[in-house]
Order: sequence, then structure tokens, then C-alpha cells
Amino acid sequence: MPKLTNEKKYILLVDTLHKVRDTLDLDEILDHLLDSVKTVVNYDAAGIFVLNPDFPQAKFKTPKPMIAGMIQRGYDIMPIEDDAMLMRGQGIVGHVILSGKSVIVPDVHRDGRYVKGRSRTQSEIAVPLTRSGRTIGALNLESNNLSAYNHDDLEILEFFADAAAISIEKAMLHRQLLERELIDKQLQLAREVQSGLFPAEPPRIPGYDIAGICIPAEEIGGDYYDFIKLPQGGLGIIVADVSGHGIPSALMMTAFRGMLRMHVQSRNGVDKMASEINRQLPEITGDSHFITAVYAMFDLKKGEFTYVCCGHRPCLLLHSDGSCNRLDARGPVLGVFPESNFPAEKIAMNAGDTLLMYTDGVVERMGRDGVEFGLERLSELAVKDQNKQAETLVHSIVRTVQQYSGSEKFEDDFTLVVVKKT
Repeated sequence: MPKLTNEKKYILLVDTLHKVRDTLDLDEILDHLLDSVKTVVNYDAAGIFVLNPDFPQAKFKTPKPMIAGMIQRGYDIMPIEDDAMLMRGQGIVGHVILSGKSVIVPDVHRDGRYVKGRSRTQSEIAVPLTRSGRTIGALNLESNNLSAYNHDDLEILEFFADAAAISIEKAMLHRQLLERELIDKQLQLAREVQSGLFPAEPPRIPGYDIAGICIPAEEIGGDYYDFIKLPQGGLGIIVADVSGHGIPSALMMTAFRGMLRMHVQSRNGVDKMASEINRQLPEITGDSHFITAVYAMFDLKKGEFTYVCCGHRPCLLLHSDGSCNRLDARGPVLGVFPESNFPAEKIAMNAGDTLLMYTDGVVERMGRDGVEFGLERLSELAVKDQNKQAETLVHSIVRTVQQYSGSEKFEDDFTLVVVKKT
């Protein structure tokens, strides 16, 4: 094909930009661009591949494709997960994207970088799409003939790629913005749903002062607390922590909440209830999650509670004389060892006693010196402020932990329940 003149370049550029200027749809832009290429450089198969911006920077537990957007013509159809170029950046296209350098391949079967994408391809040419010195994708043409492309074709495609990259980057940014807005809306809805699962207010019970709070580290979290009315006038209080963060943990928490509320109505002891939940939980969590929890069943008339601790932090029981006991009866975490036993312990609460139930986010918060807030500081603070009302004590602990770390933002879900016997 003859060398591209300045006039031809100008006409091609104007025609290309005219076709894509009024759209932000990435697929539509890529489709128009391949049509324009066909008028100046012939091909039997072609593709424009736009780089997934996360690909070079991160290693994912679940493989993510290298290519976030693409348009193809003439390629053999194969599942994306079987495509070495799309998933792992192999082949001529992958080399061009990762190196940022153009390639002409007269005979693909003599090039070790080639990954077979179609059976009839004999030669190939690929150029990077770059913006501000950064590669954002590649334009690739393939031919059924050997040595189908030369340096004149390379000049044309590089000029074309420079003109096209602006529209492609604009469309990618628009797509990312729309996806972010959609995710934000979904997360907001999920947070509203999750917030509805927490108690709207603490129970009002004569002789008791109760308060609780859960502050998720992300939009939604995996911590959980609840106040549950029991048969014959009792009260159940649960504080739990699902391993991990974000949406998966929140889903596990929701499932655990439903399971717990079903089992507390069985009138079994807390130890048997924990064993049954532990046996059933892997059907929901699989091998990916486990749950730590502490559950206390209060006999309000007798002024006592029976608790079971499942791999969770020990509760603190403060007395009016300033002493503090750690409730250390503990079983394993839930959802890992199906045949485990969970020891239960009965505790009497006297007037002036205060019970603290909490998750890791309360005591594992790091200070500026890299030292955890710790259980010792929590117990000292609770003893100092134990004459305060339950809600006031909760907010005092929240503020103190924030001040200790020097930040109002929590890196782990923060959940705390205070029960005072008045």
C-alpha cells in the first residue's frame, strides 16, 4: 500500500474523530475505529484491545482478564478463560501492550511470542495505544498471507492509534465512572439493608441499662450484634465477627443472623445451640469463611446470664468495687471443626456490674507508635467510666480508641455492646 500522505492522514483523522466524537460507548467507538482502519490497511482479522487498568499492578486470587474492552473481527471463538492473551497478556498483542512497542511479524509460526488465535493467520502487525506515555491497549491486524505488512503499514497504524487513543481513553474513563456510580448505589442499598438488620434501639428493661454500636470499616461489614427476645421473657445478646471484609462477609453475617434467630427459639442450652450452628454453618460459608461469636442468654428475673464463647475475644465483667473479670470459657471458632464442643458458663450479675462484649476492631486498633489499644486499656477505661450510662460509655470508648489511633476512620469493623445491671 502506498505511503500515507499528509493529506490522507488529515482526511483519515477527521473522518475517524467525526465518527466517534458524539459517543462515549466504548464498543461503538472500537467498532467505528476498525471500520476506518479497513479503508487504509487490509486485514482478514482485526482487533482493538483495551487494557484492564488493574492488570499490571495487582495479583488477584480470582484471575481477572488483562483486557477490559475489545472489538474483534474474524477470530475463532473460544471461551475467555481459555484465551492466553486476554487472561494473561501472552501472544503478540500482549507483548505490544506490556512493552509499549510496535511489532511486525512476517510469519507468525516462526515467532515464539505468537499465541494461536485463528487457524488461518500467517502474518500479523500490532501497535500500542498510548496516552501520556502510558499504554492503554493495542490495535492488531492479521492476514492469511505471509509478509502481508510492511513499515508503511506500521506508520499508518501508529498514526491511527495515536488519534484513536484519545477517544478510547475518554470512553474508558466514562465507563469506569458509570461502574463506580453503579457500585456506589449497590453498596448504599446493601448498607441500608444491613443497617436494618441491627437493632433500631436497645431493649428497655427495668433493672438494666443496655447499649450497642457497630461501625463498619467499609461501606458494609462483617460484624454483627443483636438483642433477641427469648421465650419466657429472657433476652439473648450476640456479638459476632465474620472473617474477611466487605460484601462477602456481610452476606455471611446475614445468613448467620437468620440461622441464629432460628436456633434461639429452640430452648436448647447455649452450648447445644452453638454446636448445632457450628455443624450447619459450613453449608453456607464453605471453606472461605469462619465466624467468631459470643452469645449470652439472660435470665432477667434471676439476674444472671449463661454465655458461650466461640473463638471470640473474652467478655469483660466489671464490678462496682472497680475489679474486672475476663470471662474466659472458650470454644473454637464456628464453621471450621464440625464436631466441636462449646463450654457454657453461668454468671450472676449484681447491682453495679457492667458487661462488655466486643469484636477485634475495638482492641486491635493500632496507635501512632504501632502498639494495639489492647484489652488492658479497654478494661481500665471501662472501670474509670463504669458509672456512666451504657450509651455514654459506648461513645466514650469509641472516642478514646479514635484518639488513640489518631484517626476517626476504622481499619476493622468496630462493634461494642454494654450491659449494666442497675
